[in-house]
Amino acid sequence: MQNGVLLITGASSGIGAATARAAAREGYKLVLAARSSDKLTALAQELGPENVLACELDVTNMEQQQAMVEQALETFGRLDGVFANAGRGGSPGGFSEADHDAWREMILTNIYGVGLTIQACLPALKRSKGHVLLTGSAAGRTTIPGSMYSATKWAVTGIGYNLREELRGTGMRVTLIEPGMVDTPFFDEPPTYALDDRDIANAVIYALAQPAHVDVNEILIRPTPPLSEE
Repeated sequence: MQNGVLLITGASSGIGAATARAAAREGYKLVLAARSSDKLTALAQELGPENVLACELDVTNMEQQQAMVEQALETFGRLDGVFANAGRGGSPGGFSEADHDAWREMILTNIYGVGLTIQACLPALKRSKGHVLLTGSAAGRTTIPGSMYSATKWAVTGIGYNLREELRGTGMRVTLIEPGMVDTPFFDEPPTYALDDRDIANAVIYALAQPAHVDVNEILIRPTPPLSEE
């Protein structure tokens, strides 16, 4: 799908921005969406504004999602892939003591927002036999005590599996990208050992680059543990 049109949500920093840079190097035209218009504008200038459409977006707002897709089609004429990457982290305290208001924003962004992105993009993607990629998490494949964040990523895993079945026979592909710990602005303090956001971007590009008859269902990526001290 080189030289196709790829839409990325949560594109202003971290995994989204790293993926935008990697895709630009592969010749993709880009639709970059995030809440932060300043960061998006700077990224678009870096990558070449003639090949980038920057859209300020709240992923929980369907009207904004649909307007973004319409603008993408007006600008580039097609849409070949979407990387639904926008997400929010959790808050400490477990189910007993966590900030329940923070839960609301996280659940809406991590689950509802992903659903809206998919629904807004599907008509254009069906025409191009395009590719849907979702940022899940290693946390969506395991049990983490008291983690509502993990529960939202379990939901993203379910969205990926169920969407793939809905699209069976259409020629479209669905890939779950499931990172372990990644050193991004997501964390206040850098993790002890972690992946780089570019590692996740490389996985996205790998999935996109496969021939049309290859559907990479899931890519689970974890950091290599540090060497044991003897």
